[in-house]
Amino acid sequence: TLIKEFESFPTLEQLPNWGFDGSSTQQAEGNSSDCVLKPVAVYPDPVRTNGVLVLCEVMMPDAKTPHPSNTRATILDDEDAWFGFEQEYFFYKNGRPLGFPETGFPAPQGPYYTGVGYSNVGDIARQIVEEHLDICLAAGLNHEGVNAEVAKGQWEFQIFGKGSRKAADEIWLARYLMQRLTEKYGIDIEYHCKPLGDTDWNGS
Repeated sequence: TLIKEFESFPTLEQLPNWGFDGSSTQQAEGNSSDCVLKPVAVYPDPVRTNGVLVLCEVMMPDAKTPHPSNTRATILDDEDAWFGFEQEYFFYKNGRPLGFPETGFPAPQGPYYTGVGYSNVGDIARQIVEEHLDICLAAGLNHEGVNAEVAKGQWEFQIFGKGSRKAADEIWLARYLMQRLTEKYGIDIEYHCKPLGDTDWNGS
């Protein structure tokens, strides 16, 4: 979080680069650890008064060469391409999907997909999902919808956008907003494609 003053909502060009210690994020060696955050997209932050969310690319110290971890810089930026993303994920609590018993498994898959009711979706998941939807819309993301998914504790949201980088930027920001939101609920987000391993339980 960086505190800056602007007369109005800042443009991308007004936002400064910001340095960080890449050795702390395993992106550099300790003897040469300078990395640069280069702003590439800006959105309103609905949960902070006069707040701004700034998506950045990681650059080398010259602020011109993309860092090896910066895959965004390799994307062909086709402004006329349309992309839609379905982001499936699990809510996790105490190391297990939300709603799973402490040992074993809940009732088999079937009633959870687009589910409703306490026995299917619990008492907190929908509250988080709806709050996340509102935050994303207020941030200007092209959020298309939500639904409970096939497995217990699994949900999905959709992001649609014109422009290859724009759509990708928005899915990353939506992920960030979800993880930031769930901190206050004591819940983690699991994006792994098969978090429950080689079982009949649905993957993401």
